[in-house]
Amino acid sequence: MASYPLSRRSLLTASTAFALGGLIPATQALAVPATPTMRGGANNYRPGAPIVNKIGGGGFWMTGTVRRAGDGMLLAGQRIQIWAHTTEGHERDAHSHGATLSDENGVFRLEMPQIVPAFGQAHGHLAYDSGDFKTVFLRPVMDSSRDTTLNVDFVLEPV
Repeated sequence: MASYPLSRRSLLTASTAFALGGLIPATQALAVPATPTMRGGANNYRPGAPIVNKIGGGGFWMTGTVRRAGDGMLLAGQRIQIWAHTTEGHERDAHSHGATLSDENGVFRLEMPQIVPAFGQAHGHLAYDSGDFKTVFLRPVMDSSRDTTLNVDFVLEPV
């Protein structure tokens, strides 16, 4: 009979699968699925938008995390582009676009003008488009046009 040494990870995976009543195969218990691209997410996208400290006068915060699909590892240095219809311009205007990088903890933050409704919905646009992972375009809708933050998480699939 063959014996296989148990690593800490495989033991945790098996324990998690067992705790869930065996409903999830042990090999998939810790899998983190990739974020799918959203319909309409690429509207008014501008390839190569510059990395900026702030878009316009600010007052609204776009935040989130960037992780790798599969193991869920937080990813530093990943470029996230952000644009929206705001109090200072339309989402098609170059000055309404900017990009930021995720920090050492996989967190990104970019201050921008207040997002306002376009086509009846207050929403932002975000893109991961750097090339190490598959491109993802997101178009999250805000709960209220009075919200001053929107948190969006990316889980990226390697190319």
